[in-house]
Amino acid sequence: MNLLFDENLSPKLAARLADIFPDSIHVHDCGLGNVEDSMIWQHATVQGFTIVSKDSDFHALSVLKGAPPKLVWLKTGNCSSQQIENLLRTHASQLHAFEADPNDHFLILS
Repeated sequence: MNLLFDENLSPKLAARLADIFPDSIHVHDCGLGNVEDSMIWQHATVQGFTIVSKDSDFHALSVLKGAPPKLVWLKTGNCSSQQIENLLRTHASQLHAFEADPNDHFLILS
């Protein structure tokens, strides 16, 4: 499962989660910092990433367009990068099952 972390999340998450999501990157790592959500959406679609974001705009895009790409929407409010990492680790098996299910477009974690 390749995760693409949105700019509202720490760039360190990709490296910190490399043991369970090894091909994940942050938008800054692929030159997509400070761009329109539609450009991130397109990049994720073409490159086979699942977007991870706290941004409700991506949820709206997912409802409107469907997958690909898939979306993991983190509805966590204000929290630390460590809490985000722990949330993704705790739900790793759920995330992998979500990725494998062709009928799922988005997953909400809180």
